[in-house]
Order: sequence, then C-alpha cells, then structure tokens
Amino acid sequence: MLNEPACRQAGYTNLAFMRQVLQEYDFLETGIGIRSLGSGLINSTWLLESGEKRYVLQKINTKVFRSPEDIAANIRLLANYLREKDPGYLFIAPLQTTGGAELVRYGEDYFRLFPFVEGSHTIDVVEKPEQAFEAAKQFGRFSKLLAQLDPHRLKITLPDFHNLGLRYRQFEDALQNGDAGRISQSRELIAFLQEQKHIVDEFESLKQTFRIRCFHHDTKISNVLFDAQDKGLCVIDLDTVMPGYFISDAGDMMRTYLSPVSEEEQDFSRIRIRPEYYKAIREGYLSEMGDELNATEQSRFHFSGLFMIYMQALRFLTDHLNNDVYYGARYEGHNFVRAGNQAVLLQRLQEFNTI
Repeated sequence: MLNEPACRQAGYTNLAFMRQVLQEYDFLETGIGIRSLGSGLINSTWLLESGEKRYVLQKINTKVFRSPEDIAANIRLLANYLREKDPGYLFIAPLQTTGGAELVRYGEDYFRLFPFVEGSHTIDVVEKPEQAFEAAKQFGRFSKLLAQLDPHRLKITLPDFHNLGLRYRQFEDALQNGDAGRISQSRELIAFLQEQKHIVDEFESLKQTFRIRCFHHDTKISNVLFDAQDKGLCVIDLDTVMPGYFISDAGDMMRTYLSPVSEEEQDFSRIRIRPEYYKAIREGYLSEMGDELNATEQSRFHFSGLFMIYMQALRFLTDHLNNDVYYGARYEGHNFVRAGNQAVLLQRLQEFNTI
C-alpha cells in the first residue's frame, strides 16, 4: 500500500490517482514510500521506494509540453540509437508498463517511471569549476554520440524554443501592445536591449554556417547525474532534446554557471563572470565536441553566451511588459528584476576578456 502521510508530505493528495498509475507497473503493488525529488520547476518528480528498490516517478507538465507522446518517441529513438552506437553509455530511459507503454495517462495527465541510479546525485547550483567541467563534458559527450543521428528524425517538443529572432519580435510586439505604465518604467532597460539587436542579426547570419545537430537545450547543472566523487555519469531530463545549434547548449551553461548568483539575484553588484568557470565550460565541452564543431562554430563559442543571456533578458522583459502572463511573478516587478539581472550579466560577459 502507499504510504499516505508520505504522499501528502510530497504534495500529492490524490492517492487513488497515484494508485491507479502505479498499478500499471505490477512490481510496484505494495509497500511504496514516496517523497518529492529535485528542484525542477516544470515537471513534478517523486522518489518511490519499494522494498530495496527505488524509482523516479514524473508527471509531465502538459501546459509546457503539449505532446508527451512526441517526447516518448524521441527518447525511444535516442535509446535505440545509443544502444547500438555506444552500449556502454548510461542512458536513463523510462520503464515500460506491463502493457509495454512508456507513458501512463490518467485524465489529462501523463506519468512515466524511471529507474533510480544508485550512488548518483544531482547538483542544483554549481559550486566549483570541476563541477562545471564535468557537466560541460557530459553535455558535449551526449551531442557527440548523437552526431551521426539525423536530427530531423527528432520531433520538436518545444517549437521555436531558442529562436532568437522570434523572441525579439515578441519583444517588439510587447512594446506596442504591452502595459503602458510598465513600458514607461522600463524605458532604460528597453533602450539597452534594443541597442543589442546586433546579437539577433549575428545569430541570423551564423545560422547559415552552423550545423544542425541533436542538442539537449536545457543544460543547467541539475540535468547531469554525478557519482559520489562528483564525476559526471550522464545527462538526464531529455524532454527538450531537439534539432538545434551548439550555441543553445554552450550558451545555457554560460548563463547558469558563470556568475556566483542566479537570475533571481536583486543585488546586481554581485553579478560577475568567474574566469575559472568560463575556462572549465569551454575545456569540458570542447574535450568532447571540439572535433565536431567547424571552424566558424569554434570561433563563436563566446557568442553562445551572449546569445543565450540576451534571449533570456528579452523573454523576462517581454513577460513583464505583458503583465507576467507567461512566467508569472512571485512579487511585483519580478520579471523586471530578472530581465535587469540578465542584462547586467550580458554586459559583464561582453566586457570579459577570454584571452
């Protein structure tokens, strides 16, 4: 039976619902403990304990991922490809139900169950360059292993996710149709982001020489499994694996690893670029992907950080001007603060001497 107090403590009160999902896995019928797992903001994740075995149960956020079947198809494709390409690679695929399915649907919700990798852990905030190196190496290795897979076989799970041109057009639309008071209050930040439009122009130009490959697209450090010695094991949370450009993965690592403070920091004086982390990201990633990137791509490694940070600043400010309809806000001006934070991080990276 389910541990009912544990379920409620884990934030899950519909026990009948949970029981019906778990009944799809006949080895999870009795003695199940449950607790919340991880710090992800999109999907809901729990750790299940059944005897001496542990599993990870996840509910897919269908407001973000509108076609869970496409995610399942992508992961199946990747698992089959990597099993043939490199059977020694640790790839965490969902377990199948007794009926052979990788997803369980209950009402409008979709669930899946993963094996728990014993001896592994995740890291929410990068605390030392060695962790940044290991994470970058793992994301680089993942893309290198997929280099010969036709990226167009993957389904697009988040259309236009890293389409900077679209994000700029959405920003311009918000300037025309957004909240007048917020537009007036944001005038200085708006002007700064408009002055950086050359990043959009460079991105549109570089797309002509960048190769489309299979990339993760969400390279925060919590999407890497580490062993007890903080050595990288593999990448996880593969819902955003899609065709794209290397600057998405390299840029997201720069955006989230380089500064000692996150996008939530309100004291902008604390935002800075840590050279040792920049070096760790570059060396870790290129140790795997260096031979895969063409000369133009390698020469634009630094640009990947500018690209990703600028795009996120645009997205935060656009949402602020549109009254927080996308991200929501925990306090008044939340997305304005986050946009300003990213604008400062962009300036710091522009000033950073990579030599």
